[in-house]
Amino acid sequence: MKTILVLSTHPDFADSIRSSVNPEQYRVVQRLGVEEAEPLLTHGLATVCILDIDLMGVEGVWVIERLRRRAAKVPIIAYTSFSQSEWEEEAFLNGVTHVLTKPMRGRLLNSLLERLWNEPAHRPAPLPPAPSPSQASLFRPVGQEIPTRTVNESQTLDMLRDFSSILTHSLDAEGMLKQFLHFLREILSINRAAIFLNRPAGPLTEVLSPEDSRRLRSAAAIGLSSGLLEHFELSLDSGIGNQLSKLGRILRRDSDEARADAEVQKEFELLSSQVAVPIPDRESICGVAVFDGRVTGEPLVNAELELIFHLLEQVGLALRNIWLHDQLAGNHAMMADVLRELGSACIVVGRDLKVLHANKAARRHFGRKNERTGGLEFSDIPQALGAKIYQVLKTGAAIGPFRYEPENSPGTIYSVSVVPFQRGNSAMPVSALLTADDLTQSEQLQHLEVEAANLRLIKNMADRLAHEIGNAMVPLSTHQQLLAEKFKDKEFRDSLDRAMADGVKRVTRLLNQMRFLARDGRFEQEAFAVDSLLEEAYQEARKHQPAESAQLKFENSGKPVVITGDRSALKHALAEVMLNALQANPKTPIIGVRWQTMAGKDGAQNIEIEIQDNGSGFTAEAADKVPSPFFTTRNVGLGLGLTVSQKIIETHHGRLEIPPVQAGQPAIVRIVLPIEQMNSTGV
Repeated sequence: MKTILVLSTHPDFADSIRSSVNPEQYRVVQRLGVEEAEPLLTHGLATVCILDIDLMGVEGVWVIERLRRRAAKVPIIAYTSFSQSEWEEEAFLNGVTHVLTKPMRGRLLNSLLERLWNEPAHRPAPLPPAPSPSQASLFRPVGQEIPTRTVNESQTLDMLRDFSSILTHSLDAEGMLKQFLHFLREILSINRAAIFLNRPAGPLTEVLSPEDSRRLRSAAAIGLSSGLLEHFELSLDSGIGNQLSKLGRILRRDSDEARADAEVQKEFELLSSQVAVPIPDRESICGVAVFDGRVTGEPLVNAELELIFHLLEQVGLALRNIWLHDQLAGNHAMMADVLRELGSACIVVGRDLKVLHANKAARRHFGRKNERTGGLEFSDIPQALGAKIYQVLKTGAAIGPFRYEPENSPGTIYSVSVVPFQRGNSAMPVSALLTADDLTQSEQLQHLEVEAANLRLIKNMADRLAHEIGNAMVPLSTHQQLLAEKFKDKEFRDSLDRAMADGVKRVTRLLNQMRFLARDGRFEQEAFAVDSLLEEAYQEARKHQPAESAQLKFENSGKPVVITGDRSALKHALAEVMLNALQANPKTPIIGVRWQTMAGKDGAQNIEIEIQDNGSGFTAEAADKVPSPFFTTRNVGLGLGLTVSQKIIETHHGRLEIPPVQAGQPAIVRIVLPIEQMNSTGV
């Protein structure tokens, strides 16, 4: 059985190959990269290697080179989504047997595999691990013989041992690069050198423009003026940086590619350099290193440049790690600053009940025992909150916001929540975060706002009551002043009788409104017919708006409906609605009433009563404000009529609605009530 090694970060790609080949003939093994597949490659366990790579850049070629160095005789089939002829050519030059485009076609793949076994002579020859100076090389300049100086094996081992010394600066990019250049000067006698880097954006807040993200700025140099490098930079879009990005290999000043590019020649001249080496980080080019030659004036030979290239690979990885560390450290510092300055108390507790983090607010609210040291221990956390944290750490279930009032601080109120922090696939949390918001001031402000609103309501009600009662008392006061003088006058006594009756009606209506507003919702229960209730409410409304031409028209044709509730309360609610209808057209008021029974959302039977006037209707603004307390469009009255009606109806588990109508159309007030009330009603 033959082994097919699939190098892909997508398991679906390996599954598609596995389903396309004969399982009795082939065994498919999937790995994420060359490093992970190294045991299979070095021991010759892979019969053929299938790559899932991108051939639109130099990164794919680098993968092929690393694979070929670990397994020189293994046939390579490369699958790519998109490709260009120049990159396919590079792939073939580096030992790829076939380059195919996705999607994967099973018949074609099986045919290629069979051809590989039947034509072994077509397998690529092993590539040498390092080109010798006598062989043709991409590093060799045109028209010039390269000196035959080589680096023997013992020298290489000494260099690699010395190279490890730069790791002492593994978190200091500038120090590491300077020491690396001095290391190259020591072992290769390099005269001038400079390193340019494409540094990524900083933590969280820093955003690079597209132009800045392609720039290469000087990071370290020897033998070059600092004034020159301070105002000089390379770019991945032009010149040396662009050529290295496209080629992915070392570039000499007198090579064909460099001679054809005027910008490259200009940059080489300004930097007094003869060769440029890319700095890869296994994903892309993160920088460029330029060199002129040795202090003796001799150029660097191919073996030395290849050594420098591989050393720069390690430098590129180290730089990438440093930048990632800087980003993580910056993000951590920023988040720590944010947590520290938050107004909410934040406490992170580990599984061993050790406080891992506590911000200023947490220490201020709960750190009373350790005020001198400024620290916070789990024992400082109130017992009730500590029990919640322990519960979350044991169960892994978050506890939503709950109200907490410390026993030793009456009047202090917190809103507290506890959430678990889990790592990876672990079922149990590694720590828990407690957040506590101090609601004391907000609660006090809410109480003050409520009290202020109540005071404004009382003041408004007092003003309206004083005005309404005053209007009722004016005729009585006038007649009282003339009582002694005109009591014997029959016309005066009739006028006094009407004034007293009108005043009593107005004050009685005010008393009823106040009485129903003040009720706690417990009403007497009795059964009564709707039509008779409507007739009584109409007659009650006419007492306050007498009009000889007033009419009440019933428009329903259904059978009588009996409901259960407080008869006097519902009569008052309907009377207030009908009074508004009478006042809508004082000269010739006509009130239309219709009702129907219908099923509610809960399946219970309701009665829907619609009362329509013959006035000009409500404006859109008035329709929204009509049920609000003290809203009125007239000069008399408190503006509490429909407010009281709405409360009574809602107390009976019903609702009062004002359906929208077109401008100028008569207004409609809809009342919905359950036919059978509950045993005890309440607001």
